[in-house]
Amino acid sequence: MPPPHYYPVLLLLLVLAAVAGVSARDGGGGGEGLERTYIVRVDADAKPSVYPTHAHWYEAAVLAAAGNGAGWPEGGPLIHTYSAAFHGFSARMTPAAAEALASTPGVAAVVPERVRQLATTRSPRFLGLLSSPPSALLADSDFGADLVIAIVDTGISPAHRSFHDRGLGPVPSRWRGVCASGPGFPPSACNRKLVGARFFSKGYEATSGRMNETAEVRSPLDTDGHGTHTASIAAGRYVFPASTLGYARGVAAGMAPKARLAAYKVCWVGGCFDSDILAAFDAAVADGVDVVSLSVGGVVVPYYLDAIAIGAFGATEAGIVVSASAGNGGPGGLTVTNVAPWMATVGAGSMDRAFPANVRLGDGQVLDGVSVYGGPALESGKMYELVYAGASGGGGGASSASDGYSASMCLDGSLDPAAVHGKIVVCDRGVNSRAAKGDVVRRAGGVGMVLANGAFDGEGLVADCHVLPATAVGAAAGDRLRKYIASSTKQRPATGTILFEGTHLGVHPAPVVAAFSARGPNPQSPEILKPDLIAPGLNILAAWPSGVGPAGIPSDIRRTEFNILSGTSMACPHVSGLAALLKAAHPTWSPAAIKSALMTTAYVRDNSNGTMVDESTGAVAGAFDFGAGHVDPMRAMDPGLVYDITPGDYVNFLCNLNYTEQNIHAVTRRQADCRGARRAGHAGNLNYPSLSATFVAAADGARATTMRTHFIRTVTNVGGGGRAVYRASVAAPEGCNVTVQPRQLAFRRDGQRLSFTMRVEAAVAAPGKRMEPGSSQVRSGALTWSDGRHVVRSPIVVTVQAPLQ
Repeated sequence: MPPPHYYPVLLLLLVLAAVAGVSARDGGGGGEGLERTYIVRVDADAKPSVYPTHAHWYEAAVLAAAGNGAGWPEGGPLIHTYSAAFHGFSARMTPAAAEALASTPGVAAVVPERVRQLATTRSPRFLGLLSSPPSALLADSDFGADLVIAIVDTGISPAHRSFHDRGLGPVPSRWRGVCASGPGFPPSACNRKLVGARFFSKGYEATSGRMNETAEVRSPLDTDGHGTHTASIAAGRYVFPASTLGYARGVAAGMAPKARLAAYKVCWVGGCFDSDILAAFDAAVADGVDVVSLSVGGVVVPYYLDAIAIGAFGATEAGIVVSASAGNGGPGGLTVTNVAPWMATVGAGSMDRAFPANVRLGDGQVLDGVSVYGGPALESGKMYELVYAGASGGGGGASSASDGYSASMCLDGSLDPAAVHGKIVVCDRGVNSRAAKGDVVRRAGGVGMVLANGAFDGEGLVADCHVLPATAVGAAAGDRLRKYIASSTKQRPATGTILFEGTHLGVHPAPVVAAFSARGPNPQSPEILKPDLIAPGLNILAAWPSGVGPAGIPSDIRRTEFNILSGTSMACPHVSGLAALLKAAHPTWSPAAIKSALMTTAYVRDNSNGTMVDESTGAVAGAFDFGAGHVDPMRAMDPGLVYDITPGDYVNFLCNLNYTEQNIHAVTRRQADCRGARRAGHAGNLNYPSLSATFVAAADGARATTMRTHFIRTVTNVGGGGRAVYRASVAAPEGCNVTVQPRQLAFRRDGQRLSFTMRVEAAVAAPGKRMEPGSSQVRSGALTWSDGRHVVRSPIVVTVQAPLQ
């Protein structure tokens, strides 16, 4: 009998609350007549023979559940039908009809739709991917040629130079996709680089009504910019010169410059809807893509209620690598999204490049800031009056005495033009977008803006293409700036200016974990460390549509061929492109093997030779911040060993999460017999490249001062040299005893698999010393296997959670 493996109480309550919230929203009193979209998974083989097609069966099932067909849209009740990533359909119905449908024979699951949001030059060189002479990974993979990366996003700008097809061979013969046409996107828009494009709006329009086609286009054309940006990060061609408003000048290129792209537009003004995302997964699997890149995030729910997790499992089962953004909810804990173990969950780090724009105050202080403003500069040598619109009394810039909060945030219409005209306005970060704040200041007559972080944002800074001279400063600088303004008088007003210093390279330390990057622990299954790893996601230069201003707001009439954005949205396609390179170099590797190679070769030390730090605090970062570490593509090419996982292993993992057979079938399309899986171990025994143990401390602080668990792992030799002997070394988490058996693995051939067991004993509090209720202790270490040529590192995380009472 394996030792118990406990969930932390707080995480379990969060999960239960999420599930309860779903039930309350979908089936609670007062909502029985309100329609919403549901995604329905079925057993494809259960279709009664009386129906000629699955669609006929689906329509009949919805009709039977709803009781009548009144009010159906033209064309029937179905929004999408799915047949590749999984079998089923989406339709609008009442919660009562959904409940009735769930009991229909052949229906495996009925999942309420959710709305997701986007998680928003130098990175190839920073990652060691040199084009001349080509790095080993680029050369061995032929720059990703003939691999197809699916970008599930806001569409694409097909005419951009990053997507030209000069020098590329024919479209791979196995490709089965299409080039959907529409406004601004003729059938000829696709080429040998952009081999496919589709758009999915039925789910969006079923909920939000028919789209406003004066503001959006019913085609794969990108009118937002996000999809074009992420696509070029993953697989943009070499373009020179490239820059944004004069910043970051150089050669722009994606991770896999010769990989093919397929754009699947699922995000619209109203968001990204689950039924459309699932339709994109379904099409991508049927079309024959090799990698799916998904820079979209949202709420974390059990996997059987998570359309992205369900679609990603179908793609993974088909041999497709799925890379997803971790979310931008950092720096707080428990914020990571897209946490299913069959996806690569990517957080964001910085590069060794910065765009300083410092604030010089009238008293001589200089406050560090960042910006990529490229318009007319402030007058050289002139000190401008500073005003903080949130200040109390007559010195603020609020449009009304009672609206200091709105003015402090520089919300639309909140500033008094008479108070801010000709001045530099200090705005607090939050609520509206950073660029929108600058537009509010500009329209009120301000000449510049300083965007100041609050305590939650810490010291994390993002460089934006502001519409007026502006910069962003951290929380500490923001406090100094507000105090300086508060101490001013009419006789001695607060003054300052902004000094734009352009592009700086070789910055130390780098990388750092971006403040916005979402953090662990994994809210859904703490046995799986998330995020998996981090990649460049802060101030990334990439392609931009010609019809969208770089600030991303309607009033910005400037145009630029490239733009600088930040987010885990930008980190995700780095890993997507690298996964394509690895798959091209190692075509027999599974998605899990590719992810393992990226994780076990990641590094945790920066260019100052210290452990990576957290941008928001400057303190040393940990595994909940960066996962296995920062991606290192050159080492990932030759990892030595990989931790492989089959679809059946994921079924056992779900069994050990105590999912029901129906829940498991909803995710995997497989019938599960959990008896063997539960006898064999616990959820932490999934053959994952990281190791995470969670214990619940005794309530009275007097019992069980040492707790134990174990992990069973199997590694596959892919070192290329046949015989190899790997020896284990352990950096045990503080207060823990970690043993590995055997401590030596002797491989006789490539492809051979050998197993080992790692046992963890964690000392909790000393007898009589209680942890605070609900508190936790997190301790980190690492297990490393090495044969003298390869270093295969796995993080170890031990969490001790105190009961809530």
